[in-house]
Amino acid sequence: MKKIAIFLTSLALLSACGENDNTSQTNTQTEQNGSSQTTGQSGVKDDTSSPNIVQVAISSKDHTTLVTAVKTAELVDVLSNAGPFTVFAPTNAAFDKLPKGTVEGLLKPEKKNDLKNILEYHTYVGVLSPTLLQDGATFEQVNGGKIKITNKDGKIFINDKAEITATINTSNGVIHVINEVLLPQ
Repeated sequence: MKKIAIFLTSLALLSACGENDNTSQTNTQTEQNGSSQTTGQSGVKDDTSSPNIVQVAISSKDHTTLVTAVKTAELVDVLSNAGPFTVFAPTNAAFDKLPKGTVEGLLKPEKKNDLKNILEYHTYVGVLSPTLLQDGATFEQVNGGKIKITNKDGKIFINDKAEITATINTSNGVIHVINEVLLPQ
């Protein structure tokens, strides 16, 4: 009797595994056919929590170029995750300082990796509050490049050039608004 119970239990488990495999195949086929749409973290709707880095940037009229670049590089979901992150966010005016045609060129599909590298150079994993941005400090960015902090006359600069003009705390980190685009070495 004990052998029959073990056999029936094993048969039930095998049957259940087979059903899961079929379900998995069906889900895969559905995703391939485009019938099921998946949404990343950026698609989560929450009207009660503080806004995240992406939501703050989207609501800023001074960061439309940055938002376009983040969308083009497909980094919206990444920067919408829990983090924490520190983003050095160039303003539209900062992008306007680049040579004519640079931004347009980086937004082309064939330049996606270059754009992503530049945006990752503006991003640090962790929260760099202004008190941590001490003169001479260096921080490794997401792309592996390093930025150097300089303090001059009470102002904080990145790589001796980009001045932090504002700091905004978000639900998943901090945004330091800067007046220059940081270019990886």
